[in-house]
Formats: sequence, structure tokens, C-alpha cells
Amino acid sequence: MKRLKRILAMAGAVLLVCMYAATLVFALIDSPAAAGLLRAAVAATILVPVLLYAYILVARLLKGRGCDENDLKDRTHGGDSDI
Repeated sequence: MKRLKRILAMAGAVLLVCMYAATLVFALIDSPAAAGLLRAAVAATILVPVLLYAYILVARLLKGRGCDENDLKDRTHGGDSDI
């Protein structure tokens, strides 16, 4: 599992570098389609990391990570642990 995470992290880093390079290339070329491609590249450069971060947060919440035993007990019993 640890190896898979490293591979996915490396693939994500390569994807971000490619998006940065595409943004630079689209900013420098003089073509009618360059403006639209530049907007798309900038949007992807911003949205992809934000969406990945949101995915990680949701996965962590669904998995039950980041909470201690009392929080987990409250979630499973509906918060009625004193009754």
C-alpha cells in the first residue's frame, strides 16, 4: 500500500509539472486558440489540486481517521453514550 501511495504521489507531481509547462507554452504561443487553452490550463492547474485535497479529506472522514475513541463511540451510538 505504501508503494502504491508513492507511485500515485509521483504521478500527481508529474501531472502538476505538465500542467505548469502547458500553461507556460500556451501563454507564449501566438494562436487564436491559445487564449482558450491558456484559460483551461490555468483552471486545471488550480482545480486539480483542490479537488484532490477535497477527495483526501472526504476519504479520511469516511474511513474514520483523525478521530479518537470517544468520537468514534459517539458516532456509532448516535451521541447517546450517557444514557
